[in-house]
Amino acid sequence: MHLGNVYSALLSYLSAKKSGGEWILRIEDLDRQRCKKEYSARLLEDLLWLGLKWDNFSSSPAQSASLPGLSSEFFQSNRDSFYINAFDLLCQKGLVYDCFCRRADLLASSAPHASDGRTIYSGKCRKLSEAEKSLLLKERSSAKRIIVENRELSFVDGNFGLQKCNLASNCGDFIIRRADLNFAYQLAVVVDDALMGVDEVVRGRDLISSTFEQIYLYEKLDFPKLPRFFHLPLLVSEDGRRLSKRDKDTDMGFLRENLTPQGLIGKILFLCGIIEKEEKMSLEEALSAFDWQKVTREDVKCAEKKAVLYLSDSPHKL
Repeated sequence: MHLGNVYSALLSYLSAKKSGGEWILRIEDLDRQRCKKEYSARLLEDLLWLGLKWDNFSSSPAQSASLPGLSSEFFQSNRDSFYINAFDLLCQKGLVYDCFCRRADLLASSAPHASDGRTIYSGKCRKLSEAEKSLLLKERSSAKRIIVENRELSFVDGNFGLQKCNLASNCGDFIIRRADLNFAYQLAVVVDDALMGVDEVVRGRDLISSTFEQIYLYEKLDFPKLPRFFHLPLLVSEDGRRLSKRDKDTDMGFLRENLTPQGLIGKILFLCGIIEKEEKMSLEEALSAFDWQKVTREDVKCAEKKAVLYLSDSPHKL
């Protein structure tokens, strides 16, 4: 994880606990090639180091999970049967078609971000004839897209207020299953949130656009209740770039070397506007201070690594 991941995790934890709720950890490892058990183990260790213990903590996880602290049902790689049921329902409703375009297929298993360069799909493959599809299927397998309707969707975000979009022009038909048969993030996360009883989602504002696609899937899958959505301003570098695992910005290895858990908690609450000056804070103190009304709506410029060191618990390390 990096500072942006920890920031989202901490504020989602505080929001859940402030309202007397439970905080659930789920490993979204849809892309089997990229998601390795050792990465999940490190993520669990980082959360526990910070003091964030999930309410679905398991001291005796199923053997298939092979990680202490989390049972196998909370790994998406073990949940294909649920996604198949949802996928089949959408097919029965005539909402799914074959897509042979490859570029977007590569990104479909991960949460889409504004910086990923995704474009609105033109609907090209929706217009293919059966004969054209048969010829293409001889050359390669197809991904599966869901047909979206030309209508407006809206929701009230807990932090940013009313959000609106037109499904056809702002989302477009999106992938729900990749050509390699892995299910896409949008389908999996909706199925899991609905079946696990998740009623609040806290994440970065670059995922606001994903919310409309997920609301649409909630409707088409006949799930009765939407969660509440709270989106956070992004932590960005000095040049305005979203903090990313790919860029190794302020990663947890670095942060753990230079900050205590209390120092990191205080830093995050200061960055997002909950406290007025940076100071060490326990989880209990952070919970007392947490208030959605105090969370900034502006992206937060986060200093590069040397500056983080300067603000750390041990400035003499500079």
